[in-house]
Parts: sequence; C-alpha cells; structure tokens
Amino acid sequence: MSETLLEIRGLTVEFDVPAGRLPAVAGVDLSLRRGEILALVGESGSGKSALSMSLVGLNRGPRAHIGGEVLFGGRDLVAADEKELRGVRGRDIAVVFQDALAALNPTQRVGDQVAEMIRTHRKVPKRQARERAVELLGEVGIGNPAQAARAYPHQLSGGMRQRVMIAIGLANDPAVLIADEPTTALDVTIQSQVLRLLKRLQADHGTAIVLITHDLGVVAEVADRVAVMYAGRIIESGTRDEVLFHPQHPYTMGLLSSVPRVDGPAVARLPAIAGSPLTGVARPKGCAFAPRCAFAHAACGDAIPQLQQRYGGQAHLDRCVLERSRETLAVTP
Repeated sequence: MSETLLEIRGLTVEFDVPAGRLPAVAGVDLSLRRGEILALVGESGSGKSALSMSLVGLNRGPRAHIGGEVLFGGRDLVAADEKELRGVRGRDIAVVFQDALAALNPTQRVGDQVAEMIRTHRKVPKRQARERAVELLGEVGIGNPAQAARAYPHQLSGGMRQRVMIAIGLANDPAVLIADEPTTALDVTIQSQVLRLLKRLQADHGTAIVLITHDLGVVAEVADRVAVMYAGRIIESGTRDEVLFHPQHPYTMGLLSSVPRVDGPAVARLPAIAGSPLTGVARPKGCAFAPRCAFAHAACGDAIPQLQQRYGGQAHLDRCVLERSRETLAVTP
C-alpha cells in the first residue's frame, strides 16, 4: 500500500453569514496516498473547494471557523500558524486555481511568475530561476517556452494559462497538487491535453493530486479514487470503478444518470435530480439528501447516516440507510 501523505480527520469549515454560521464542511475524514489522484465530486456548493482550500489555510479569516486535523509530514496544518503555512504552500502542497486569468498577475510576465515561486522557497539566483521557469513551461507542454515566458497572461490562450498555473504549482516539486476545476471553461481538446498532463505528472514525479471537479467524464479518465460530497459531507467514497460502476448512494446514482451515454439510445431529456442543493445555514436532522431523494423513507430523517461498507471492497463506503440492494435502484429517470 502506498504511503499516506495527507490525513484529514473530522475537518469542519464554517463561515459567519448574516443568517448565522454556514457549515461548508461538516466532519470530513479522508486520506491521500503518494502518487494517487483523488477526485472530489459534487454539485456547486457541496463543499469541495472549501475543503481543499482549508488544507493550506487559504480560506482562513475573521469569519471562518476551521476545526479538526489535517496531518501532513507530522504536522497539523489546521493548528499551524500563518508563517508555517507559507512554508508549506507552493513547496509541499501547491494549488492550481480554476480561473488562471484571475490567479495570474496581469502586470508580470509569466516566466517571472514561475521564477518567483521558485525563489520564494529556494535560495537561487534570478537567472537560474528564470532558466528553470522556461524548463518548467516546456515540461507542461507549452511550445517555444522561452517565448511564452516573456508573454503576459492576457497574451496566452486559456489552455496555455492553465499550463502556466500547473508549472507554477510544480515549481518546487510538491508532494501534493490541489487542482480546483482545472479544465473548466476549456474546450474539449485542451481539456484532454491538461488531463494527460496531470496523469504524466502523477507517473513521472509521483505527485499526489486532489482533483476537484463536477465532471464525471474527467473522473472516469484520470481518477484512482473518488469521494462524492453533498452538503459538506462525504456521502460515498471508493475506487473509481467501484463508485462509477457500482454506485451505492442515490445522490451518486443521480449524478451518473444525468450524464449522456454514447453507447445507448438517444433520449429527448436527461434525468435530473429533483430540487436544489442545500445552501442555507439550516441543516436537517437526518440525511441532508433526503428532501431530494426518490427513495427517502422515515428512517432517513432520524439521524445523520454514518459512512459504512455496503458493497464490494472495504474501501467502498456510503452514507445511506437504505437496506435493499442498490442494484434495484437502477440509474434510471
């Protein structure tokens, strides 16, 4: 079994809002092993980004309340102060943000931005850092990297900007890379290129990747393990094949049923999950998905279900009280 790099225990993330305290992440337990790609899946507002940004303290603030443990290299990053976290960010754990144009400095050449990340954590001369920046731009698949290094972000295409963000993330050979919707707003061809790049990084560098996405096609292509989130909790987790081919939670089934198939008859309308995700401060006493679930019954409202094994391997867990076989709850409209 691969070495566990990151251990998340009972992580909670809450934000003060006018209506009260919003529970964005509600007691998550997860682990990340060296060299694996873990996909966090769920609708917008499910808590994916709040969870990932809390790993390196990027959502700390006077209105944020973060609890639990994030264990990395013998340290608890939740309890770490800002100075210690600055030493971890970019060096041990790097982040590739969703909107590369917003994340990059518009007044600075992209090569200088890559070099700046190198010099933030290593004492190297500017010239050496710039040379390494050009090498990194080439490694992430940018043609003519020396010319690209002299460009400003607005002069590059969306796919090239995303590659620059990945180069910045890899500048110090981190053990963990957090990729927050890295293929959003990219065309299909560029999406495929970025995904192949992530797989190559995993293979060549042994980088562990936390991939945040709502695109199940992306999950099927690159993920090793999958954790499905809803209302701030993990509601199903397991290997990619276990979750995609043998889903156990009705929410996971609903997500899968909304994906068009290329190997079946065309349908006039794809099925959709009824209702809307929880966005307010109030949370139900029992299963948060019960108000939207076609299979909900009285027991669903009694208490929050616990993650437990119901099918397949010991690592395949789901948070549902349904006792009858999930095979009967077909992924159908």
